[in-house]
Amino acid sequence: MDCKQNYTLLCDFYELTMGNGYFQTGLADRICYFDVFFREVPDGGGFAIAAGLEQVIDYIQHLSFSEEDIAFLSGKQIFSDAFLEYLRSFHFTGDIWAVPEGTPIFPGEPIFTVRAPTIQAQLIETYVLLTLNHQSLIATKSNRIVRAAQGRPVAEFGSRRAQGSDGAVLGARASFIAGCAGTACTLADRIYGTPAGGTMAHSWVQMFPDEYTAFKTYCELYPNSTTLLVDTYNVLKSGVPNAIRAFKECLLPKGITNCAIRLDSGDLTYLSRKARNMLDEVGLPQCKIVASNSLDEYLIRDLLLQGAAIDSFGVGERLITSKSEPVFGGVYKLCAIEDTDGTIIPKIKISENRAKITNPHFKKVYRIFEKQAGKALADLICVHDEVIDPEKPLELFDPEATWKRKTITDFTMQPLLVPIFHKGKLVYRQPTIYEMRAWCSAQIDLLWDEVKRFENPHTYYVDLSQRLWEIKHALLSQRG
Repeated sequence: MDCKQNYTLLCDFYELTMGNGYFQTGLADRICYFDVFFREVPDGGGFAIAAGLEQVIDYIQHLSFSEEDIAFLSGKQIFSDAFLEYLRSFHFTGDIWAVPEGTPIFPGEPIFTVRAPTIQAQLIETYVLLTLNHQSLIATKSNRIVRAAQGRPVAEFGSRRAQGSDGAVLGARASFIAGCAGTACTLADRIYGTPAGGTMAHSWVQMFPDEYTAFKTYCELYPNSTTLLVDTYNVLKSGVPNAIRAFKECLLPKGITNCAIRLDSGDLTYLSRKARNMLDEVGLPQCKIVASNSLDEYLIRDLLLQGAAIDSFGVGERLITSKSEPVFGGVYKLCAIEDTDGTIIPKIKISENRAKITNPHFKKVYRIFEKQAGKALADLICVHDEVIDPEKPLELFDPEATWKRKTITDFTMQPLLVPIFHKGKLVYRQPTIYEMRAWCSAQIDLLWDEVKRFENPHTYYVDLSQRLWEIKHALLSQRG
């Protein structure tokens, strides 16, 4: 979050011990390739949302060891003097490709690929993973909540329940990319431009002699953005009537009808419908009703199915912590190395757990679209130098069940990974947060509704090209 903070030592210690070992065994400059991918969509969803790339870019650009860092490592008395001297001029010189923030992503496909000298590629693993994992998790959860709201604005209210200050600020950032209308976090607005807003706490109401005085004072102070919290005492007997009185006496004489009440407890369906009737009966149909109180996508969906008269939602702890599934399982795996003559040698990790067998080689990913409908059909992982001709039939098959094959003939393709760094230099134009938000919305619209279901979504296939499938199975046979 803070560009001035040196995060170079925010790494697992074994990245340094391996780096020292690579340096002493002559492997420091061996070019290697690592992929970031994840294995399961949180909450059993049909897709995830990529986020966090901007912070990784900033980290790479500021990657260096200070003299204090060198002194700290020297004190461990396990690193060679030559390695410590090497770290004094350390900086990233490699290449990176990544999926733009806001892009829907699926299990098994590379969302971030590094080509760099071994020590450099190994050292950045922890920071890359923690950043992409955290923000992709919050973006994915936020988008589920936004879609549940069916077009009603959702504000992120979770700072006080976040895991630390970075969790609050970067979580607010990720939630905005994924479709939230704003945040309660003021610092996120200052740093990233995610619109900050809010209402009042119960303490505001309690500080005044009575509820009406509290509401009237707030209306006088903030006439153009008044939202009154009506559940401090009794929603229907005092909260809504006192809000109506304050609106009619303070705002309507000024011609202001842009106002709202907030419900933060109780039966939100019942209370919102009753409150809506009360507001409409006194000529305040424009007054909005905001709801909060430990909401998530399932509760919001149920409220709307029950006919709740709610215009917008504030969602806190269950969004900012992704409480239902608080881990995004992105991993960072070696997939290839380069020989001294530049030949790329694919590498594979094999496991008795089939899900942990990696896809080898330096790869690229295409999203395949049905030309007529414009909807995404599947993602195709290819070897980096493969050429896919959209004018020729393309055979897709499920890598886990190769007998399931489908031939498509009328399609278009979009590469998912774009260049970020080339030879250590940033070559990517970082979009604004509003551009990322618009991109996210547009890309989700390209998915079939069946993929977007909360329960039992349609499986979106991530396929291997025939060439890559053959390379993978040849390596499996050699290692078997």
